[in-house]
Amino acid sequence: MIPVLGYQGAKVAVLGLGRSGLATAAALQAGGAEPLLWDDSPEARAKAEAEGFTLTDLSRNAALDGVAALITSPGIPHLYPAPNKINARAMELGIPVDNDIGLFFRSYATPEWDNFEHTPKVVAITGSNGKSTTTALVHHILEQAGRPTQMAGNIGKAVLSIDPPQDGEVIVLELSSYQTDLARALTPDVAVFTNLSPDHLDRHNGLGGYFAAKARLFTQGGPDRAVIGVDEDEGRFLANQLGQGPADDRVIRVSSGQKLEGFGWSVFARKGFLAEWRKGRQMASIDLREVKGLPGAHNHQNACAAYAACRALGLAPKLIEQALHSFAGLPHRSQLVAERAGVRFVNDSKATNADSAAKALQAFPRIRWIAGGMGKEGGIAALAPFLASVTKAYLIGHSARDFALQLGDTPHEICETMARAVARAAEEAEAGDVVLLAPAAASFDQYPNFEKRGEDFTACVAALPS
Repeated sequence: MIPVLGYQGAKVAVLGLGRSGLATAAALQAGGAEPLLWDDSPEARAKAEAEGFTLTDLSRNAALDGVAALITSPGIPHLYPAPNKINARAMELGIPVDNDIGLFFRSYATPEWDNFEHTPKVVAITGSNGKSTTTALVHHILEQAGRPTQMAGNIGKAVLSIDPPQDGEVIVLELSSYQTDLARALTPDVAVFTNLSPDHLDRHNGLGGYFAAKARLFTQGGPDRAVIGVDEDEGRFLANQLGQGPADDRVIRVSSGQKLEGFGWSVFARKGFLAEWRKGRQMASIDLREVKGLPGAHNHQNACAAYAACRALGLAPKLIEQALHSFAGLPHRSQLVAERAGVRFVNDSKATNADSAAKALQAFPRIRWIAGGMGKEGGIAALAPFLASVTKAYLIGHSARDFALQLGDTPHEICETMARAVARAAEEAEAGDVVLLAPAAASFDQYPNFEKRGEDFTACVAALPS
């Protein structure tokens, strides 16, 4: 746990008692504060009471009297589409509103660090797509390199639940726009921006607000090094704002598809090869085509971002390359779950819409595609340009017949269940094929969530006759 500093003897209100809220309450208590806890959910309140916390209804008149700060959970709106009434009341009273990320950056450095030989570092990663994979990959590379490291934030533990950093440790954080938008302190050593695509627009009042929330990670405190994906206008703008010119190597530009040779420091992937350029010359090259845990151009972008972050921490290219090959991928995100007789089985159950399925379909040359579920508006019509790699589709769930009508000349079979789809795909697959679960649909017709769907796919693969 990271005890929260700066509130000893003070009352601090905590709104929202999920994973991060309970961790915040415990960390405040450990730092000598008196946390006042509330959640609209009776189940969440019961869980907090079971852990020994006292509840205070923060919606009552005068409930915020004498409170030094309000710490709110990421899912609770503070501005758009309309502020939660407790957040709004705190702002009317001038009470600082913060979140657990802001508390972490205020509290993780302690006087004990004066005795360390190597100061701990923080790598913080944000963006629209790929931030979970990039975060897990940075953490994996550090582990393989023998560096002490912990992973937290929007992935893994709540940030205040981690152990206090030890000598030379690297804390790797995944941060969503909900987290960066409100944090009153954001001071990572290395900050990573993967990319930007429209998401959470109601929460941020449009794409500009969404981008501004992400950009706060770089402008609120200023990292020593910024790793910026420049494949969209917003990334190019951010890199331009942070740098003092193209030779400024405090900004490491990252791309999947573009050559970036004219900058002080850049990392890019083209035709399956990662290249690092610094001060006008190539420093390293890695063949990503054989890295099974990172298939496709979107994962090559993730590899470039993770590579750049680890280089900024001083790791050698060869060490990073070795670690890339042992990365298994995150569950349900282009995850290789088995290989049998030259046929690979890949679980991308997280591909719950056409955009994410398109990235998966571009990652492999010969695909036996398992798709379907609770289809979304437009179905899979947008995937027509990406079907050339599909040898055959095996359709499941509620939208199986609707998807079949949108496949055109692509061979397909309506299987309805995951077990039959996996069995039929495995039966017909040849060496070199990839049996890919990329549903392009929600899971709720057959499963409670995409994780359970991916687990069923993995179980069906494991149950295939040898």
